[in-house]
Amino acid sequence: MHHSNDLLSTWRFGIICLLGSVSLSFSAFNWSAHHTPLDDILRNNRQLLKPVIKHPDRYRLQIIYTQIDRDENNHPKFKTFTYRQNETDYFYPASTVKMPTAFMALEKINHLNIPGLTRETPMFTEADRVPQTPVTEDTTAVNGLPSVGHYIRKIFAVSDNDAYNRLYEFVGQRALNQGLYDKGFHHLRITCRLEAPDYLPVDNQITNAIVFRDQDRVIYSQGQIQSQWIAPDLNLRDEQQGEGYLDRDGTMVEGPFDFSQKNYISLRTLHDVLKTVLFPGSVPEKQRFHFTPEDYRFIYQAMSSYPREFRHPYYDAQDYPDHYVKFLGYGDGNHPIPDSVRIFNKVGDAYGYLTDVAYVVDFKHRIEYLVAVNLLVNGNGIFNDGNYDYETTGFPFLAHLGEAIYNFELTRPREYPPDLRRFEFNY
Repeated sequence: MHHSNDLLSTWRFGIICLLGSVSLSFSAFNWSAHHTPLDDILRNNRQLLKPVIKHPDRYRLQIIYTQIDRDENNHPKFKTFTYRQNETDYFYPASTVKMPTAFMALEKINHLNIPGLTRETPMFTEADRVPQTPVTEDTTAVNGLPSVGHYIRKIFAVSDNDAYNRLYEFVGQRALNQGLYDKGFHHLRITCRLEAPDYLPVDNQITNAIVFRDQDRVIYSQGQIQSQWIAPDLNLRDEQQGEGYLDRDGTMVEGPFDFSQKNYISLRTLHDVLKTVLFPGSVPEKQRFHFTPEDYRFIYQAMSSYPREFRHPYYDAQDYPDHYVKFLGYGDGNHPIPDSVRIFNKVGDAYGYLTDVAYVVDFKHRIEYLVAVNLLVNGNGIFNDGNYDYETTGFPFLAHLGEAIYNFELTRPREYPPDLRRFEFNY
């Protein structure tokens, strides 16, 4: 796939209840009597979830599953269950960093509050130093010109790397991370462009000059900026991984691959960023993104559309099937996504890491829930060789896990069925 650069043995069982959140860890062989819904789902589907569920340490598996129940006024209440989830074990987030970056770019447009500046205003990127590259046109746009809105559509349609890079440049390294940190999203380090091997760490601190123009009129311009984000107290473990890797020249290097200069965002942070955008009323105002009601509609539709449903940019359904960036439940391509189901999500796949952070809705059966999953499928322990176990292990696991949670949700009783009209669109 080319949409990312990305791209229990003795077990302990424990329950920690904190702020309505339930954490658990358990074994395929030594189940506690006090099992939770996620425990039940994994146990009842363990045959389908092999080999990952049998060796979760090897696959670095993390799962977050959040049930959503509505009250009589349709206000959501959340109950979160986790499996092996933690903030400190490093994993490569790949394209999932594009989601918070897209949100921060849209928020910046609103914060600038300049007459005539919108997400659709043509955005021209300059290049003042090597290895920067300029952007003066975008032939996939309806008007042939790039814009923040068009880049966001490309990010959620097919996980376009260049679109992310341009929004990263627009927001800037420090502002991107500081803005998220100030909202309470602390476990992150988004400091790199993607699929940009020529950029050293210092090059990623320097972001291109950008001009927004309407015809010949300059609406807003910002010069080249150098800013640095040093993530406070991440305390990450295991940033050196594997047995070896291929360097830029394709030469095999023995020894672990160093991720310490690469992007990071914890699975819980990704889950919470998505939850904040979907349910802004459920978090304090200081945690919300500065979006208009129309911004929310734009984001929801972009996140839940299939590639074939975009007109500009246009994506051929043969090259970009519906499950192209919908891994949970459908990533193996064996089952079509039902018409009544929509998935508001962001995936990542690179270096053998697979991540999907998703809000799943079935309008016919009136169910909704959040799931976030990450795992590593790199059987040979070699990074950057393009030889990963996505098709044989990763995608089947995510498809089976997504299906298992969906089937469980179909049978879960709800006192008040949700009113989901806020998430319905004419695609």
